[in-house]
Amino acid sequence: MAESSYKKFLKVRTFVFDMDGVLTDGSMLVMGNDAWYRTMNVKDGYALQLAAKKGYKISVVSGSTAPEVGERLRKLGIDDVYFGVRDKKEFLVDYFKKKSIDPGSVLFMGDDMPDLEAMKWCGVAACPADAVAEITTISHYISPYPGGRGCVRDVIEKVMKLNGHWIHESNIIAT
Repeated sequence: MAESSYKKFLKVRTFVFDMDGVLTDGSMLVMGNDAWYRTMNVKDGYALQLAAKKGYKISVVSGSTAPEVGERLRKLGIDDVYFGVRDKKEFLVDYFKKKSIDPGSVLFMGDDMPDLEAMKWCGVAACPADAVAEITTISHYISPYPGGRGCVRDVIEKVMKLNGHWIHESNIIAT
């Protein structure tokens, strides 16, 4: 990661994550009755709950819907989970205004075209290793981990370590 990206990471106080392809690996097991199953990484879960405990704002913004993912995130202390979002930048402009969030203090991690404009608008654009070319081109940081396989943990850990907020034994909970 370039020196300037490290400096950008120091300013991060809010994380915004896409769901499919970032929090999950983008695969879906399609079952009967319109049920689609996704998998999530427990190491990502640990980092998410620790960041929330340390006061970082965390949001998940997805064009898709997955009540099970929303339930898991709420158990980790993430309440700002928004599904069915068609224009992520438009949504975030309004959301940041309501929450008094400076876009320059936001790390947005996305992996595909619906994330592009929102990522360009935020202070740090990050993506998993397997993001599409258009996303990697505009990203300040490309995680060495693919979506759903530790990329979320990677960016959260980097930000928290740079800011002196990473692990203390009292923070450990089951994920």
